[in-house]
Amino acid sequence: MPPRRRVALLIETSNGYARGLVRGIVRYADEHGGWSLDLPEMSRGGPPPAWLRGWRGDGIVARIENERIAKAVAAAQRPAVDVSAARLLPALPWVETHDDAIARAAVGHLRERGFARLAFCGDSRFNWSRWREAAFTAHAESAGATLATTFDLAAHRNGTAALDAFVRGLEKPVGVMACYDLLGQRLIDACRRTDTAVPDEVAVVGVDDDELVCQLCAPKLTSVAPDAEGAGYEAARCLDLWLEGRRRDVPDETRVPPRGLVARQSTDADAVPDREVARALHFIRNHACEGIQVGELLRAVPLSRRALEARFQQVLGRTPHQEILRARLTRVRELLRETELSLAVIAERTGYEHAEYLSVVFKRETGMTPSEFRRRPR
Repeated sequence: MPPRRRVALLIETSNGYARGLVRGIVRYADEHGGWSLDLPEMSRGGPPPAWLRGWRGDGIVARIENERIAKAVAAAQRPAVDVSAARLLPALPWVETHDDAIARAAVGHLRERGFARLAFCGDSRFNWSRWREAAFTAHAESAGATLATTFDLAAHRNGTAALDAFVRGLEKPVGVMACYDLLGQRLIDACRRTDTAVPDEVAVVGVDDDELVCQLCAPKLTSVAPDAEGAGYEAARCLDLWLEGRRRDVPDETRVPPRGLVARQSTDADAVPDREVARALHFIRNHACEGIQVGELLRAVPLSRRALEARFQQVLGRTPHQEILRARLTRVRELLRETELSLAVIAERTGYEHAEYLSVVFKRETGMTPSEFRRRPR
């Protein structure tokens, strides 16, 4: 039996993407056997573990995010694969996300939602943000979209105030790609502070599909899901080839395409140029499950019933009442798909007095009963 290979993983586990890398490496090790993994507790941008100086392992997979990590990996004099976009040791094999494909997915989604005006929120301290911005700009222009001013978090000492000013200055409606989920969350917070409706005035797409971050956003954040696990698996494969003495077979650069885009409420709207209709839609999305009627909507929007209904028909092709029903049923579908709650509890949470009536409405609008919908594959 060949000796077990001892591999150090210099990867932080504080964010969803990095944890995905580790899962991919573990999957490769499980499938191929013979690996022993050393995973120290690290923070992003933190120092390398002290034990690496005397480490006698076989190979390293590392996110080389700063010069300290770069020097430590070089000093170890072991085969290594880099999974960071910083490229601080360009001679090493490198595995990263396919940023062009990520930007293309974001542009395509926003254009499908009808947004003809697009903008980008980035952080120029990071290569992957600059690459995503360049690709987003190219794909937006190719798709015939109008590009608004780009926001760069790194250029502002007070990022909160700058984000608020950026949101206020956007010509709306507009679709915005944030270079990663945490910045998408901050952008949604800025919209709330500036009384800007998400997604009706500003639709937001993030990157990483970090489920905790996306679910904490209000509304929940749509995000492009990079294949972090696939990147980790590929990095482990490249290291394994090198350890087998096949360095020539290891590609210098590997770009891993995203798994897709996970649509959530932050883009769940059609682009609406009518500001009053956008306001009404925002009110509906926030209050539909409270059992509101059109009369309550009229108190939130300074229009007569006839004017509001005419503008809804012109912009959306449906009435305010139909939009309220649509928002409530969207939430019903989410609860049926994502929880084990009883139909009675779902009815209570979505503004229906009785589960029986909800069942009748659901069947009429979808062609299936709630239980039939719940049994369908996700």
